[in-house]
Amino acid sequence: MKAEPAAQARLLDLQELDTELQRLDHRLHTLPQIAEAVALKQRADALEAELIAAQTRTSDVERHQRKAESDVDQVRTRAERDGKRLESGVITNAKDLQNLQSEIESLGRRQAELEEIVLEVMEEAESVNTEVTRLGQEREAAVAEYTTVVASRDTAAAEIQWDRTRLTQDRERVAADIPGELLKLYDKLRAQYDGVAAAPLRYGRCNGCKLALSTVELNEIRATAADEVVRCEDCRRILVRTEESGLNVPAAE
Repeated sequence: MKAEPAAQARLLDLQELDTELQRLDHRLHTLPQIAEAVALKQRADALEAELIAAQTRTSDVERHQRKAESDVDQVRTRAERDGKRLESGVITNAKDLQNLQSEIESLGRRQAELEEIVLEVMEEAESVNTEVTRLGQEREAAVAEYTTVVASRDTAAAEIQWDRTRLTQDRERVAADIPGELLKLYDKLRAQYDGVAAAPLRYGRCNGCKLALSTVELNEIRATAADEVVRCEDCRRILVRTEESGLNVPAAE
C-alpha cells in the first residue's frame, strides 16, 4: 500500500487522539463514584427492606398490645361486676358466695398475668419503634449520600463526555487528511491490537511493540520508497518513519 509521507505522519496524530479517547472511555467506565453509588444504592435498599420488616413487626406488636389490653379490660370489667355482686348482699348462699369469691380471686390473678403481658408488649413496642426510627434515619442518610455521589458521578461523566466530543471532532479533521484505504487499514489494526495501529519508528525501535528492528529490517526499510506503507515484522502495526529513524523521513506538511 502506498500513501504520501505526510499522510502517514498524520497517522501518528490520529493514533494519539484515539489513545486519548480510549483513556477517556476507560476513565468514564471506571469512575470511583460508579462503584460507590452502587454500594450506597445496595445499602439504601437493604435498609429499606429492614425498615419495612421493622414496621411490620411494629404493626404486629401494636395488634398484640391492643389484644392484651382488651383482655385486661374484659377481666377487670368482669371482676368489678363480681365484686359489686359480692358487696350487694344479693347472694346469701354460702356455696355461691364461696364460688364467687374464688372466681374474683382467679380473675385477679388472671388480670395480673395479663397486665404483665401488656407491660412486656409495651417494652417490645418501644424497642421496635426505636429500631424503626434508627433504620429510618440510616436509610435517609444513605439515600442522601447516594444522591450526592450520583450527582458527582454525573458531573465527572459530563466533563469526560465534553472532552470526548472535542477530541472526536479533532479526530474527524485529522482522519480527513488520510487516504481511505490507509484509514481502513488503520482502523482494522486498531481493532486487532488493543487500539494501537500505528507507531513511530525511532532510533531503530518500533514504539508499538517496543522491540528493536534488526539491521536487515532497517536496511529493507531504508530501501523502501518514502510513500510505501511499512509494517513492523513483529507486531504488524504500521511503522511511521520519523526524523529520529533516519529512514526515508516523511516530508513535513
